[in-house]
Amino acid sequence: MHALPPFLYAIQTNGPSCITYNSGVEKKRTQPRSTPARAASARAASARSAPARSTPARSRDRGRATRRQLIEATARLCGERPGGEVSVAEIANAAGVFPNQVTYHFGSKDSLLVHAAFLGLLHDARRIERIGRQAVDAAAFRRNIARAVLAMPSLPSVARALAAGIAKPELAPVVDRHLQLLFRQSARFVGQLVDARGWQVRRPLDVEARTFWSTALGAVLLVRAGAHGTVADLDLAGALTVHDGPEKS
Repeated sequence: MHALPPFLYAIQTNGPSCITYNSGVEKKRTQPRSTPARAASARAASARSAPARSTPARSRDRGRATRRQLIEATARLCGERPGGEVSVAEIANAAGVFPNQVTYHFGSKDSLLVHAAFLGLLHDARRIERIGRQAVDAAAFRRNIARAVLAMPSLPSVARALAAGIAKPELAPVVDRHLQLLFRQSARFVGQLVDARGWQVRRPLDVEARTFWSTALGAVLLVRAGAHGTVADLDLAGALTVHDGPEKS
């Protein structure tokens, strides 16, 4: 249940805990994975051929590119091994940068993992948005969205990010920014779909989005904490109040 109609990732960070997302189109990598030395050489060549710019501007551009590479590489590695550990050395090698750039740009590996976890969630949310748009009625929308969310590959990483925000207060603002973005975009998506289909919602859209995601992510945290149960034990669809208009009641 997500609100960006194609919402993908063009991330820029001004520091370890400052994030913004913009609309964009993902470009698949066609070149071989870069090594730190190769990446540094390519950046130097690019800098020589580019129009003259001020040193601070070039430095900011390089910093944004490095942060983007690190987040994308981390999200990819976490997706390949859900719930598994990923080392700083592995992240740096996958991103084509040096290991010390993880702490330089994000402050800690945990902070980078939080950013990467929510990037994975937003990728999954794009797919869930498509599933929601295919629903023939509100009941199918509630049922399909709930089933798809509980099967998202990014959930283990997001659960870890939420736990990090609880255990480490310095990460809480980072987690909160990502969650607020998720809530806003989800509310916008539901609002657009409700208007287009003539459906109704029994509570404000922001409350609808927050309630749904809080239920879904809370269930993941319970499982991570050791609670027994299966997906069948959770009525996530019941957390949504979207329903057909009066004419179909």
